[in-house]
Amino acid sequence: MALLALAALLLPTCRQAAADELRATACSAPDAPDGPRLRVSVLGARRVAGNVTVTIYGPRPELFLARRAYLARQRIPLRGPGVEACFALPAPGDYAVAVYHDENDDHDFNRSLIGLPTEGYGFTNDAPTVIGLPSFGDARLTVPPGETRTTIHLRY
Repeated sequence: MALLALAALLLPTCRQAAADELRATACSAPDAPDGPRLRVSVLGARRVAGNVTVTIYGPRPELFLARRAYLARQRIPLRGPGVEACFALPAPGDYAVAVYHDENDDHDFNRSLIGLPTEGYGFTNDAPTVIGLPSFGDARLTVPPGETRTTIHLRY
């Protein structure tokens, strides 16, 4: 089932380090790259609880939503109906973002017995997930130099 795949891909995992891998960090990190900044607003939490996990992927479509293939991840405590994450990126280019609302703060994207999501999720461009996961092309966001803002609406 496509939603099972979605759930598996949004599970938190440790990122593999590779010499040729791009690196992104939180904007406030002391070692943040000097490249562009991407501010991601996540809206539509059904209740104020837990955190919102925001994960950014680089320009290689084959790595979008692949385990341990993300550039950076932030877990932001939810104090209202939404959160904002800021990523310092290595260079202008194409990126994609996946988010989920970890309502019970267990660092797991929870699902029902039949594999349907029980916590909210979303993607850049509010890319559709009616028939499986979105493609990189559907979630792609071109980030120029400077600061870019995008908004993702949670789906439940």
